[in-house]
Amino acid sequence: MFHTIENGENFAIDLSKRPRRNRKSSALRELLQETRLHPSHFVAPLFVTEGRSQRQPINSLPGVYRLSIDSLLKEVEDLLHVGIRAVDLFPVISTDLKDPYGSEACRDNNLLARSIKTIKQSFPEMCVMADIALDPYTDHGHDGLINSDFAVLNDPTLRVLGEMSLLLADAGADVLAPSDMMDGRVGYIRNVLDKRGFQEVSILAYAAKYASSFYGPFREALQSSPKGGDKKGYQLNPANWQEAMRECSLDEIESADMLLVKPALPYLDIIAKVKEKTHLPVGAYHVSGEYAMVKAAAQNGWIDEQAVMYECLLSIKRAGADFILTYAAKQMADYLW
Repeated sequence: MFHTIENGENFAIDLSKRPRRNRKSSALRELLQETRLHPSHFVAPLFVTEGRSQRQPINSLPGVYRLSIDSLLKEVEDLLHVGIRAVDLFPVISTDLKDPYGSEACRDNNLLARSIKTIKQSFPEMCVMADIALDPYTDHGHDGLINSDFAVLNDPTLRVLGEMSLLLADAGADVLAPSDMMDGRVGYIRNVLDKRGFQEVSILAYAAKYASSFYGPFREALQSSPKGGDKKGYQLNPANWQEAMRECSLDEIESADMLLVKPALPYLDIIAKVKEKTHLPVGAYHVSGEYAMVKAAAQNGWIDEQAVMYECLLSIKRAGADFILTYAAKQMADYLW
């Protein structure tokens, strides 16, 4: 079949195949859309702090706040109203309660435990996830116990993570999310939970958590930046994908219920590879730096914030994520409605 282009040149091509026919109207485009976002796909990370009526803005995370427990309840109610059924809690610990051992993480009725109890009492239908790591509680800002050279000690840290997990399971957490990246922690926590009768508490393993430069705003929110050394000795090398596959495989063997890739957008290939290899649900964390970049560009008038945020989250879902932790959860739920 010959066709003529504008300069009069003839060329041979079969134009009976026209993919654009499937894109000719919004009705057809929506009918044939392969990937969809829904508010139920989102987990809202929430920062909780002491006090009452606290709603403290976070400079590097526009639209995100440190919330006291009473304000946290209002936020949870709002999230449920727009169809979000899961939250992940991170405690903002005052400096005077931090020490080298993260002792506050295991203290009865601490801030995180009280937050979980209060949410579950008021909104039992909300799935409450709780972060398991020591960095909010240590004065050095690392996810585990350290030696004098700021090297994180793997095995001694497991015991503390186990105690912390029992405390939060007893408080009513539905899902525990160890983000510390200690070797063997998923198996250790699972064993501790099962021995104490918490067989129904799920584990969301931060299986592929990279030593990323995108975590800055999060560390500002928690005031948990490392005071020495770095986290490259226990978080993954951004250059590696096979390392991530091994970590995910080990966590699955150790009885993780769900796997998480963090960050999300620079690691879409990892999300896709993990999804191909596992039958477990796979989540992705659209982290603070990814969120903050969209907000900053929008504030400068360079992009359409809603459209870009939607495209970011859609790409994460398309890569294979079953659910997404994102600070834009409520904003995008409103947009999707």
